[in-house]
Amino acid sequence: MSGETSMSGEISMSGEISFSAQVDRNFDKAAALTDLDPLLMQQIKSCNCVYKVDFPLKRDDGSIQVIQAWRAEHSQHKLPTKGGIRYAPTVDEDEVVALSALMTYKCAVVDVPFGGAKGGIRINPWSYSPDELQRLTRRFTVELMRKNFIGPGTDVPAPDFGTGAREMSWIADTYMTMSSGELDALACVTGKPVAQGGIRGRTEATGLGVFFGIAEACSFEEDMTALGLATGIEGKRVVIQGLGNVGYHAAKFLTEAGAVLVGLAEYEGAIHNSQGLDLEAVMEHRRTTKSILDFPGAKNLKRSVDVLEVDCDILVPAALENQITGENSRRIKAKIIAEAANGPVTSEASEDLDERGVFVIPDNYLNAGGVVVSYFEWLKNISHVRFGRLGRRFEQQAYERLLRSIENATDHSFTPKEFADLARGADEAALVRSGLEDTMVTAYHAIREIRQRHQGKADLRTAAFICAIEKIALCYQELGIFP
Repeated sequence: MSGETSMSGEISMSGEISFSAQVDRNFDKAAALTDLDPLLMQQIKSCNCVYKVDFPLKRDDGSIQVIQAWRAEHSQHKLPTKGGIRYAPTVDEDEVVALSALMTYKCAVVDVPFGGAKGGIRINPWSYSPDELQRLTRRFTVELMRKNFIGPGTDVPAPDFGTGAREMSWIADTYMTMSSGELDALACVTGKPVAQGGIRGRTEATGLGVFFGIAEACSFEEDMTALGLATGIEGKRVVIQGLGNVGYHAAKFLTEAGAVLVGLAEYEGAIHNSQGLDLEAVMEHRRTTKSILDFPGAKNLKRSVDVLEVDCDILVPAALENQITGENSRRIKAKIIAEAANGPVTSEASEDLDERGVFVIPDNYLNAGGVVVSYFEWLKNISHVRFGRLGRRFEQQAYERLLRSIENATDHSFTPKEFADLARGADEAALVRSGLEDTMVTAYHAIREIRQRHQGKADLRTAAFICAIEKIALCYQELGIFP
């Protein structure tokens, strides 16, 4: 277990700047525009602690494999810390530390009262059977419990790349078994199935948050005019890289709002059609053929990353980090880049895109929908009541009385369907969606105002970092630790 971790300036053997160093570079750019104590800035930037564990896994064939896993708690200025657990062959300590830092800043930007954390297991999850995945997930949970790296008030994991509701249910079950009698045990993890303490709306939360963020950004006439675009989503050409949970739902909500989907990419390749792609037809084609390639009417692209260079209005990288780099940034034709993934644009590319006038909606704001709704799930678990349960019928009855008063006063009669639709009280899914939209809209206005305040010195990413830094600094200052 290591203490403070700062990897700023680390260079990989290939000569590329590490992921955590890129995050720190963006942090330093924003910190330079504040007048806060440099020692306080170092405390905020540093990773509080990292836990690395190796444990054996017995495979289905009887062989033994040593599994490597990490959990980083970047900042404990608020508790619990919060962040996903990813299963991927590329997981390493630098990636986990970088992602935990992004979680800290993301939570601060959208006013979710958590510190940032992240976890990962270095495996290819598609190479393991469900039984093997269950064994290693439960073992990792036990290892986290041994070091107090999981708990409703200490550190709360969630799904990430390669994990989902199934893995979260295994984590919750293991934790509850090992901590018998703990009243709030279900709040040890979020992203669970609804039947096991999850919340309605969590599945689509990140993609829906991406949509709300893009829609709000596109609502400002001044900003869109500068890009040569009209306001609103309708008619804008969109490219989505990544058709996982986030990419699919972002594409779904954007196309429902009138966007034209002209490019899609998954790990097997990419397709392009300037006249538009039918998202659900592509998904059905992929279910049938196991690939998006050779979709009728679309052109296959040689590589998945080639979709990034398709001419479009909005490019949504929803896959992994470091997709747009100094090598390909000059070939990007999109006018808006909406970072649905964590760190898809390198710091070098970000500077180049800003110079070219490309409008980047940053990850430390845009993909916060998942943690926002995870916060709602955590609240539901510690309050032990479903959202809407107490007030839904009361609201409905109040609306019914109001509608009947309108009918009596105007001689207008609502149809049964109109009456039912207008009188419906808010259920859990509606409340979650409303809370998510309000959070994303409010946060966007805050970071846009900071960008306007630092006109010419801060892009939207830097503004989001400034927003986070100032909020976190206030926590330390109120404790009297720093002036």
